[in-house]
Amino acid sequence: MFDGLKDKLSGFRKDVEENAEVEEPAEQNDPEAAESAAAEPSEADQAPANEAGGAESPADAADSGDGTDEADDDTEPSTFQRAKAFATGRIIIEEEDLEEPLWDLEMALLESDVEMSVAERILDTVREKMLGESRKQVETTGELVESALHDALLDVIAVGQFDFEERIAEADKPVTIVFTGVNGVGKTTSIAKLSEWLADRGYSSVMANGDTYRAGANEQIREHADRLDREIISHDQGGDPAAVIYDGVEYAEANDIDVVLGDTAGRLHTSDDLMAQLEKIDRVVDPDMTLFVDEAVAGQDAVNRAKEFNDAAEIDGAILTKADADSSGGAAISVAYVTGKPILFLGTGQGYDDLTLFEPEELVESLLGED
Repeated sequence: MFDGLKDKLSGFRKDVEENAEVEEPAEQNDPEAAESAAAEPSEADQAPANEAGGAESPADAADSGDGTDEADDDTEPSTFQRAKAFATGRIIIEEEDLEEPLWDLEMALLESDVEMSVAERILDTVREKMLGESRKQVETTGELVESALHDALLDVIAVGQFDFEERIAEADKPVTIVFTGVNGVGKTTSIAKLSEWLADRGYSSVMANGDTYRAGANEQIREHADRLDREIISHDQGGDPAAVIYDGVEYAEANDIDVVLGDTAGRLHTSDDLMAQLEKIDRVVDPDMTLFVDEAVAGQDAVNRAKEFNDAAEIDGAILTKADADSSGGAAISVAYVTGKPILFLGTGQGYDDLTLFEPEELVESLLGED
């Protein structure tokens, strides 16, 4: 899963290692020489003598009129810092070490369908965490890069994350969850998978087919309900979606069912009549959560749609289907950051058990792993 992005991140790590590579100083073989070099500034860094023969103060040096201000630039390591780092077996990461690898990383992220603002945030975080950093020769530049990438990726992936199971456990029952998204992305199948996921954790559920717009929708969700031995609430085609889901809530209350899973018609955010249906469901049912469903393989399109649906209907989280078939990883990296709402689950196969709780830390570790 996301193997293409994993390879690109590994390529960035190798590029930085090559750019920042230096030979180990000869002084390392002589501990006393290394200690002396670290303790004393080089000749080029020693303060020039003043006319009285004493050492010139930092203030005098600043006013010496040589026309250069480089010594006052706190963003770059000083010559003394670099000399000391070299003598003691350290490497300081500088701008030129990162310039080309960061450009390549930006292109790699964009090619992997990572949204532009997300890619820029990742690059800024990596740059901030690495510039001017030193590392011991006994460590590796790769470890420094991996640490920076870890923090940068987690920063964008974990936005808005919450404990889904804890929220279900603590909420008043029944919990009502409404699913929305465009046609054909696996919304109804995701409802069936979540019903099974809940059952594995001891929660009962009922399905309510609010997709009264599409011919065959009742048959599709009923097939899932029959296979899983779940109850389904449905009305005739053309009925009121809000009324169907409301009936589902009443059924759950009367039968001590924990969760109501409400399907809705696939729609575009620009479809005024269908968006109005969602608004009515919100008024009539007041669902506890509205989950957006899309395909991970849709990449940038899924990211854009998530943002548009959140702007139009205020989602609480997302489910990405077909994650097992996605090598780019752009949607998984970007959706939470652009919406401010978390990815909660990944669909990873065709079976009812193929729904994985989304764990940002595990995803980052997977992307940066050697396996």
